[in-house]
Amino acid sequence: MAQRFEYKVVELREGLMGGKMSGDKLEKVLNQHAREGWQLKAITSVEVKGRIGPGGVEGVLVTLERATA
Repeated sequence: MAQRFEYKVVELREGLMGGKMSGDKLEKVLNQHAREGWQLKAITSVEVKGRIGPGGVEGVLVTLERATA
C-alpha cells in the first residue's frame, strides 16, 4: 500500500510576529512544526492581504508535509 501524506500551509507575512520577516523567524516556525513531525515541502512568495484596508504585504506560504499513520 502506498504511503499517505497530509499537508499544512502556513501563511507568514511581514509584521505577523512583529517587525520585518527574517530568516530567524522563519527558522523558528519551521522548527516548531518539525517537532510535530512536519517537514518543509515548499516556500512560495506571495502578496498577502492585510488585515485592514486594501492592498497587501509581502509574505510567504510555507507548505509542510508529514506521513499519516
